[in-house]
This record gives sequence, structure tokens and C-alpha cells, in this order.
Amino acid sequence: MNEAPEDPGVVIGEDGLARPAWASVDPMLRDYYDTEWGMPVTDERGVYERVTLEGFQAGLSWATILRKRPAFRAAFDDFDPDAVAAYTERDVERLLANTGIVRNRQKIEAAIRNAQATQKLRDDIGLSALIWSSKPATTPRPRTFADIPTTSPESVALSKELRKRGFAFVGPTTMFALMEAIGIVDTHLIGSHRRGTSGIWPE
Repeated sequence: MNEAPEDPGVVIGEDGLARPAWASVDPMLRDYYDTEWGMPVTDERGVYERVTLEGFQAGLSWATILRKRPAFRAAFDDFDPDAVAAYTERDVERLLANTGIVRNRQKIEAAIRNAQATQKLRDDIGLSALIWSSKPATTPRPRTFADIPTTSPESVALSKELRKRGFAFVGPTTMFALMEAIGIVDTHLIGSHRRGTSGIWPE
């Protein structure tokens, strides 16, 4: 029986910077990690886009979604919630025929439903404020990838609240990934050059 390879934690790149293994090889993922992942996103359109893309990512790799993101933005009117909320069955069929995106009817319909739910939230707390209200009192301090949780009590509660508000494809694991991506929690590995750089969770 072969033992699983040991999780090295951070990997030092050719540029001398420490990153997790998933962001250490592919230039696209490395750039995303260095410049975007974990940085605060608080505007409605930006949050809606990431909710949508995390939903499309379910069952797939994030690299797949990231490569298709320009096509997603073009297909979904740059994730303008008002534009997407007005989509009809004709738009669903248009999107199902678009080879540049993930062609999954349930996920496409969820994106439309979530845009409509985003509109309704404007009369209350608003999408961004609702999601950011899930910020915990502390953030994980992982040394290896295996140390990073995939859900949290806050992501479970956020998932439940969003579903109550009419959202779909917002399970606890998907919401924890969203929380990581937009800076609500900091799961950069201890030792990574990005740890604490969001300004939300200074070391």
C-alpha cells in the first residue's frame, strides 16, 4: 500500500515566493492566487458573479471555471444582476448552446433565479451585506492544505439563509469557498506570501 505524498504546505516558487501547491505551477492559477483570491469583494455585481461562478464550479475544478470566466462574463452580461434576472427561456437555450461556458441547465436556471433573489434583497439587507454578515470572529490558520476546512458553522448558516431567500446552488461547501475567495475568511497557508494581505485579517 502506497502512502499518500506528504503535504508540503507552502511551495517556494522560482520567484522566491511561497504559495500552496495548487497555485505553484499553472500560470493562470498562480496569477489568480497572487492578485485576486482572498481579496475583499463587496460590490453587488462582484459578489453575485462569484456566487454564480462558485455554483457553476460544483463538481468541477476551479481551474476549469477560471479558464471559462471571460466566456461566462460575455454570456451573462458581465454578471449584471438586473440583466440576468430578466432572462427568459430563450436565454436559457442560448446559454445551453454556448460551448464557452459550463452548459448545465440547473446551474443556468439557478444563476437567473439568484439574480432575481439579489434584486429582492435590495429592499432589505442587500446581497453583499448579507454574505459579509457571515464573517466569523476568527479565521483558520492552516499550515497545510489538509488543515483547511471545507465548511464552517458560518457557511452552513449562510447557506440556509440564502436558500430561505430564494437562492440555489449555495450549499455550505460552496459558500465556504465563496467566503475564502472574497476575503471573508483567510485560508492562505501560514508562510504564504499572501497570508494576511487582504486587510481583513492582518497577521
